[in-house]
Amino acid sequence: MKCPRCKQDNDRVVDSRAAAEGSAIRRRRECLECYLRYTTYERVEDTPLRVVKKSGERVRFERERVLLGMVRACEKLPVSTEELEKAAARVEARCHEEYDRELPSSVIGNLVMEELKALNQVAYVRFASVYREFKDISQFLDELKPILEQRRPEGS
Repeated sequence: MKCPRCKQDNDRVVDSRAAAEGSAIRRRRECLECYLRYTTYERVEDTPLRVVKKSGERVRFERERVLLGMVRACEKLPVSTEELEKAAARVEARCHEEYDRELPSSVIGNLVMEELKALNQVAYVRFASVYREFKDISQFLDELKPILEQRRPEGS
């Protein structure tokens, strides 16, 4: 494994443990050249899942892209990286469980919104506004109504 800082291929594993509900191994490594500590993940490689985008283009499913979208939605919010990684792993697992070779990008977007809604409502609305391409404030308010109704105490 090459060090992300100095690019040397000389490291040692400091710690290994199961991750992503047992479907991956998380390894803490230390570069023996510059002493940087970094994390790697080892996963079983299976048949690549392809995403059918709105344009009809087919691209390989990348959990990192799911995670990046979730990280952007959670910027400056109290959501830990660990929570986001677990949520992205759940999205990936559901995609692999429910689809064999291809799935529409809309499925991924909806799964991400489900996860964000459970983690942080502000992040959920941020993601939804970009994902659903809101054109005006009324669409934004329509997305907020169910959230606001859940928060109201009965009888008000």
